[in-house]
Formats: sequence, C-alpha cells, structure tokens
Amino acid sequence: MIDDVLNTAEEKMGKAIEIFGKEMAGLRTGRASPSLVERIRADYYGVPTPLNQIATISVPEARMLTIQPWDKSSFPDIEKAIQKSDIGLNPSSDGNIIRLAIPELSEERRKDLVKTVRRREEDERVAIRNVRREALEKLRQMQKDKEISEDEEKRAEQDLQKLTDKYIEQIDSIGKDKEREIMED
Repeated sequence: MIDDVLNTAEEKMGKAIEIFGKEMAGLRTGRASPSLVERIRADYYGVPTPLNQIATISVPEARMLTIQPWDKSSFPDIEKAIQKSDIGLNPSSDGNIIRLAIPELSEERRKDLVKTVRRREEDERVAIRNVRREALEKLRQMQKDKEISEDEEKRAEQDLQKLTDKYIEQIDSIGKDKEREIMED
C-alpha cells in the first residue's frame, strides 16, 4: 500500500520532468533545433497534427530549419501554424520547402529567455511539491485509518522526501543547462 502511494508519486513526478524537458527543448535559443517546431500543430484535413507527423524537419545549417511537407496541399496550413505559434519566426517557402531562419539573440532577449526558464523551473518545482503533498495526505490518512503504523508512515515520508529532492535536482539541472545554452549562443 505504501509502495503504491510512492510509485504513483514517482510516476507523476517523472511525467512532470518529461514535460518540462520537452518544453525546455522547444524554447528558442540562437541555434536551430527540430524541437522548436515539433510541438506546433498544423491543420491537416481538419485535424490539428504535430508538424513532425506531416513533414520532414531538418537542420541544414546552425541557424536554419527546413520543413518539407509530405503532402504539398498542407503547405499553406503549415505556414499559417508557424506564423500563429509563439516561436516568433516567419517562414519563407519556394513551394517545395519551408525555411525558418533563426536570428541571433540579442542580450536583452537572452535575459528574457533566462527569466522564462526560471519561471518555468519554479512552476515545475511547485508541481513536484503538490505531488508530494497529495502523497503525504494519503499516507497520513492511511495511518489515521490504522492501515499502516506511525513508524511506517514516518519511513514513507522520508522516502517521499528523497524522491522529491531527486526530482527537484533534475529540474534544477535541466534549467541550468538551458540557461547555459541560451547565454553562450
């Protein structure tokens, strides 16, 4: 029973880290990366579809992304989706391929991005702590209902805290790596 609570908490924390990692990968730095556009959804026959499922995304050079739709009829929808997205890039195309030039970041923009990273880090820390709080409530309820002893509850709380610390360290590590990447481009 205690294992169930801890496993559920660890699973939720792991998902939070996974989502955070994907978000950080999609955050624009001065370098081209397919992850910048993979989460963008274009209307494909009436269904919002991720770009990586309807086009080939490649990086021919450090500051250039190319998107080659498999179905030529999806061209205008892909361009429209990129323009509407929050990445702040304008696509240019020749009818066969869509190009996205990644401009170099200004110092001010870099600082704004670092602030965004830190804000997202804090949001994820709060999410991890909320998972911990939920698990603690379950453990305390189990102890109150005499399903587990007080000693078992205390040990489980310590294990839960170790889990929480481990995942918060991962958040900090991902955030620091992203900050370094933003500032050195």
